[in-house]
Amino acid sequence: QVQLVESGGGLAEAGGSLRLSCVVSTTIFVNNGMGWYRQAPGKERELVAQITTGGTTNYADSVKGRFTISRINAKNTLYLQMDSLKPEDTAVYYCALRVATYPYLYWGQGTQVTVSS
Repeated sequence: QVQLVESGGGLAEAGGSLRLSCVVSTTIFVNNGMGWYRQAPGKERELVAQITTGGTTNYADSVKGRFTISRINAKNTLYLQMDSLKPEDTAVYYCALRVATYPYLYWGQGTQVTVSS
């Protein structure tokens, strides 16, 4: 039983900021890592950022220095702070969870981020 719910998407101007949130509910799995993916129309999903339970983070080169991933384990919540937004950041953003040694198998419904020029 795993459920992920994203929020915080919307419309922003180039150079602006948005903060995405993801609340995770799980009763049978232990969270080993969480990440944010994004998908633009006609393109495959791209891993934007991820964070382990130990706090190790990594980012796609396209967002380094602009996006920050964080988590509050006690609240089962994942965040993505997006600053200096660019039109090419426009996509549906998905929260994802992986457990044990498995890949990302659990996904939220997605939240739309649109950045105008």
